[in-house]
Amino acid sequence: MEKKAALFDIFKQAKKKQAMNVFLVDDHAILLDGIKSLLAKEDSIKVIGEADSAEKALDFIKHHSVDLLITDFNLSGMDGLALVRVVKKISPDTNIIVLSQHDETHLVKEILKEGVAGYVLKNDSHRELLQAIEAVKKGSIYLSNDINRIIIQSLRFPDEERLLTDREREILKLIAQEKSNKEIGETLFISERTVETHRKNIFRKTKTSSLVGLIKFAYANSLI
Repeated sequence: MEKKAALFDIFKQAKKKQAMNVFLVDDHAILLDGIKSLLAKEDSIKVIGEADSAEKALDFIKHHSVDLLITDFNLSGMDGLALVRVVKKISPDTNIIVLSQHDETHLVKEILKEGVAGYVLKNDSHRELLQAIEAVKKGSIYLSNDINRIIIQSLRFPDEERLLTDREREILKLIAQEKSNKEIGETLFISERTVETHRKNIFRKTKTSSLVGLIKFAYANSLI
């Protein structure tokens, strides 16, 4: 019996050594807790840390070995895309899965170009996230069913892919009227945080860095 128990302990230790070190980034505590509970059931996964901002995540990654980073896109301060770009520079061996609510074609393509190992929408099932992690372990890239559909749709109908979404155009018009994020949110019945995310996306897509530059670009390209 003692020999069997010893062998079992050795087996457990071996499994722990093989476990994938995972770090989570999301500024919604409830979502973080849900993901942690899901991954805690998997012996081959070890959550070694979590952060509610990209800046805190980078500070951790600079000093610890992280096999897999699972991050939201919509973060306060530095967003998920900027986080992906920095992690790829400072820790190229760290795989990244983006777990996001954003399914805009331009944004999806921009994130995929940065070499992420997976993209899963938050409204997908937990099973999809586990499948994504399993695929990454095997050295594969995983795109959830909805993301695959978006990519295929853009290839089949490239002319339908516009620079800005309808919502971004609405926000751009309000920005041009010098409305604040709070005022835009109240007008469109969305949160200030969501407005800020759209604002960042608009500046990124138009490759502008100032309000004046953005307005000039918008008028020159008939966006408003």
